[in-house]
Amino acid sequence: MAQKINEFKAKGIDVVNFCVGEPDFNTPEHIKRAAEIAINDNWTKYTPVPGFSSLREAICGKLKRENGLEYQAQEILVSNGAKQSVCNAIMSLVSPGDEVVIPAPYYVSYPQMVNLAGGINVYVNATIENGFRVTPEQLEQAITPKTKLVIICTPNNPTGVVYSRKELEGMAEVILRHENVFVISDEIYEHLNYVGEHTSMASIPGMRERTIVVNGVSKSYAMTGWRIGFIAAPKWIVEACNVLQGQYTGNPCSVSQKAAEEAWNGEQGSVEEMRKVFQKRRDLMVRLVREIPGLEVYEPEGAFYVFPRCSSYFGKSFINGKVISLSSDLTMFMLEEGHVAAVSGDAFGAPGFIRLSYATSEERIAEGLRRINKALVLLR
Repeated sequence: MAQKINEFKAKGIDVVNFCVGEPDFNTPEHIKRAAEIAINDNWTKYTPVPGFSSLREAICGKLKRENGLEYQAQEILVSNGAKQSVCNAIMSLVSPGDEVVIPAPYYVSYPQMVNLAGGINVYVNATIENGFRVTPEQLEQAITPKTKLVIICTPNNPTGVVYSRKELEGMAEVILRHENVFVISDEIYEHLNYVGEHTSMASIPGMRERTIVVNGVSKSYAMTGWRIGFIAAPKWIVEACNVLQGQYTGNPCSVSQKAAEEAWNGEQGSVEEMRKVFQKRRDLMVRLVREIPGLEVYEPEGAFYVFPRCSSYFGKSFINGKVISLSSDLTMFMLEEGHVAAVSGDAFGAPGFIRLSYATSEERIAEGLRRINKALVLLR
């Protein structure tokens, strides 16, 4: 897909890119200024592997202020993005043969990280009919004596589902019946929530000692390239991840740490401003997708993706006779015929779906959906 996009661009062909998984906003000015000050003050040396103590204290303050969670600095490990934070936790907790329960659709890297640790992926299907939610009953059926981890992502990539406190309590009730099962709670899209307050799994009674909270600055503060994520977890888990990180990357960028410190300690107005813009874009994209025959969409409650079901087009043919068998075939057709780039649901464990990002302007959203509609007419 990336190769095709570059080929079109090289020919001067405009492509509407709905693949992007990052905000299209710039990093807020006060955060960039903090980085400039850090450079001028020579915060450019190695730091402690888990990050500056001042940054870990800032994270503790954020967790208490926004999530009602009490952590000490020694229970925080800062890494090179939330992706490394997830991988650290998996590599530290999962031994060969251990099972990891992953709701599907899932973020593309989770299964590969489990494979890297020698674990076994156990998928639980969260259907569009159920709002892409996994039920406590499904979770109970998936857990076995070999289960070590459950991975929960809320707000979710790619579906946009946001689990309510009541729903998390139902899942926690199941997990607490199995004393050797832990949870990775990926909360990187925390502030991109359009339905109410965010609930962290660690805030559910009994779950703090079982939960590895993962978060960072990438999505909420438009800081994807700064590469700062963290885990908040029981001290023994943090210590294990610290040893691991110390061997393969060491500390995250010192200047980025100082910028992240300002992100969590400084004014938060830009976070809400971006959320409002994303919600407006969400509403527009959902409305336009629903106007396209053959696409079925559940209105996302968070993040910045729409995840429509497209399987009604399976079995239909291109003009050249090629048959649409997978969502990857459909996304390639959309690129070639409509010059719109989307991500196939195959990568997320949902082969009948495609992911469309609305991390772009309303004008581009409208143009992209117009092109998709025009192209899909050729398959009807």
